[in-house]
Amino acid sequence: MNTYELEIFEQTSSYYELRLSSDDGPPLTRGLDGAIVDELIALVERDYSQDAYAQKVFGAVRLSELGERLAVFLDGDERWLAPVLLHRDGAVLRITAAQRLRHLPWELLAQQGSFLAVAGRAPLLPVRAVGANAAPITPGNRPLRVLFMATSPEGVEPVLNYEAEETAILDATSRTGTDLVVEESGTLEGLRFLSRDYGPDHFDVLHLSGHATTSGGQPTFVVENEFGGSVMATADQIAQALEGHWPRLVFVSGCLTGSAPGGGTLPSMSESLVKAGAPAVLGWALPVGDVSATEFAAELYRSLADGQPLDHAVVEARRHLYANKRGNWHLLRVYADRSPLAPMVTPLHTPKRARLRVRAADQEFLDPQTQLSRVASRATFVGRRRIIQRCLRTLKKPAGAGTAQALVLQGMGGLGKSSLASRLLERMPTHQRVVWYGRVDLTKFRELTNKVRFDTLEAQAEAAEVLDNDRVSLTLRLRHLLDADGLLGQTPCLFVFDDFEDGNLDKRGADGHVLSPDMAGILPALLQAIRDTGSPSRVIITSRYRFPTPAGTTVVVESLETLTPVEQAKKIANLRNLRLDSTLDPGIRDRAIDAAAGNPRLLDWLDLIVTDTALDVDALLTAIENEADRFRRETILATNLLDSQPLDLRKMLAKVNVVELPVPVETVHALHDHEDAASHIERAAQLGLIEEGTDPETGQPRYYVSNVLRPLIRPLLTDDEYTQACAAAARSLYELWITGPEATS
Repeated sequence: MNTYELEIFEQTSSYYELRLSSDDGPPLTRGLDGAIVDELIALVERDYSQDAYAQKVFGAVRLSELGERLAVFLDGDERWLAPVLLHRDGAVLRITAAQRLRHLPWELLAQQGSFLAVAGRAPLLPVRAVGANAAPITPGNRPLRVLFMATSPEGVEPVLNYEAEETAILDATSRTGTDLVVEESGTLEGLRFLSRDYGPDHFDVLHLSGHATTSGGQPTFVVENEFGGSVMATADQIAQALEGHWPRLVFVSGCLTGSAPGGGTLPSMSESLVKAGAPAVLGWALPVGDVSATEFAAELYRSLADGQPLDHAVVEARRHLYANKRGNWHLLRVYADRSPLAPMVTPLHTPKRARLRVRAADQEFLDPQTQLSRVASRATFVGRRRIIQRCLRTLKKPAGAGTAQALVLQGMGGLGKSSLASRLLERMPTHQRVVWYGRVDLTKFRELTNKVRFDTLEAQAEAAEVLDNDRVSLTLRLRHLLDADGLLGQTPCLFVFDDFEDGNLDKRGADGHVLSPDMAGILPALLQAIRDTGSPSRVIITSRYRFPTPAGTTVVVESLETLTPVEQAKKIANLRNLRLDSTLDPGIRDRAIDAAAGNPRLLDWLDLIVTDTALDVDALLTAIENEADRFRRETILATNLLDSQPLDLRKMLAKVNVVELPVPVETVHALHDHEDAASHIERAAQLGLIEEGTDPETGQPRYYVSNVLRPLIRPLLTDDEYTQACAAAARSLYELWITGPEATS
């Protein structure tokens, strides 16, 4: 696209000068009365403010009129826009203007009822020019590299569907492939370390997704602290986190990130980031909807991944919003220095173009018989943000005192333990993946060397020979491989034992479960070798039951909870039949969702049940309830776990179940005033009968009994006992959550 430079100078308080230049000839200059500028700005403030109705409606007449006024302002009697719009491929209009004028919505420029930014022929891309930097651009002969960081602090509403945005980007670029690395913590510190770990010039794009606002008179982006709380980050703080490792493009996808406060008297966050060193920044001028932001991002990255120039990619993404009648198609603003808006990568079939080396992690979790993935794909996984953040801190902690060699994901069946393990693999692309499913003996464990990718065939053969050497202990063999100078010393791995309870644990009376004889010779050896060598490799175990930690090693247990209401809403939105816009009868839909009780696997399963056309409505409802109950008994309450427990423990579960929220341990004790309450809680958590999670604010354990158990435990309480449990829970939670510690002192 041809480039033109438009400069608007305020010569005096009542007189402006406009200058249009290009490489084709001498600049054009003309004067302008300040009263015309004031009138135009007043019109913009009326029709294009945050509260204005016109900017929210697709096809609003006032926007078209405003676009025409802007075009007349630039065109003048000399018809400056005519040559600009003659170029077949369109044109870039770099605008340098002082204060209020840089804040005008140049994206609305219109002539003869047509918006120039989305014109079918010769589109015009307004770019707010910042500074004079002009670095040359050489496209990488490889797939596009994107660093994606979404922020979702506790208590900040609305909760954005950042998972859908990530999915849309991956889907849109699936043909050419995109190396999408996700910074999961949502913190500036996490951004700093990840940017530092990959080094300068690695990423093409930094995509920040979240909420933005104005704090203390300057634009801020809402990030997280290490506990998930909200922190207001300025452009300078974001720049400090990146430490000069600027990618070619920064997309700050949050409301008002492209808006200059004070009617343009202060720079926007996007402008400030360019001033700090970013070559180009995209931001939104006003509040933008989740759907529009996601659609724009998908189309933008589709073009960039195809090897298209940045200017062309922005135009095509904006055109997509306009074609789909999105009212906020004009809100995206481009701020940039004077570097070329060139392609970032080469087209797909460029000779010697590098290929993506990491396949989707869900393909590591295949059913042995069907060879179909048993876990949620990267595109369908939702929620679990806080537990993912804690798990990643555990897995990435450097070797030293307190470092865990293994992470155990524990909980009832269907809660998504395997899917969470798959998600963790996706979030650690620097580690190779070694996944075993079900029972693992020494023969199966030796498949390790076939699952890891070595630099050479000779290295792989040597590693297999070391692992097969039965003359020395397994601990020594693994230590030799994982040592810094060993064959796996520079190849960090995540060793995953999925569905660990299936063949790797033996039940030992009332004491719970212990490692099977085969696994007792494998897991301790692997953990000890990781500990002794200081290896960055880690072990992930998914298990319904807990088991004793091998001596001399450190294991962290993370218990999964039922989906929160927000997570469940996101999950349901991905289901064909249970989502709100499906044609399913609302009564059936609501009943099926209630039957699932926040269990992800039950939701998936019931989504299929409700489409059974062989049943009438009443029979279908009955089938859902009967099948759901059978599913619970077979997968969650296997081997009659509940019936095998003492009556007092079962009654504790029934009492805790009166509260349909995770509650602190103090409330469990208030409900279950029993001398063995602590052991009952521990035992129930070990067996997966009670969910033991972590409160994101306090870091303390909290407990929840899923409604999946309700039909089996509600009969354990008389009506009087049920009423008493409700009262005890209300008193305890009131003291803990409402009146605070003062009330109990």
